Amino acid sequence: MDKKLLNELKQKLLEEKKLLEDELSSFAKKDPDMKGDWDTVYPDMAQAQDLSSSSLEEQADEVEEYENLTSREFVLESRLKEVNDALGRMEKDGYGVCEKCGKEISEERLLANPAAGCDVKHTE
Repeated sequence: MDKKLLNELKQKLLEEKKLLEDELSSFAKKDPDMKGDWDTVYPDMAQAQDLSSSSLEEQADEVEEYENLTSREFVLESRLKEVNDALGRMEKDGYGVCEKCGKEISEERLLANPAAGCDVKHTE
């Protein structure tokens, strides 16, 4: 792979990594005990002074928001792992090679998805 293309793809990966980390940090914190793991911060629930239906509805909304954020966290974490893995392959000169068959991944595929670890044939 030519050096110019490799540098272009690396730059795209680094930009995506920053965007993913910024988005994750808007609602989650890095887990200090587990590399690459983020923990969604539970919304700051105001303590209900009574059991009125409006306060119960607010609590239900907060629980629903938390569940939505944990789903979003999983998707963003997964993509961040793919990006970090691709950057790691670049450092070890294994970038652009299909992890399944060992053949080169097409330039078109890498331009479309710089984090791709497999060619189109072996994509799950």
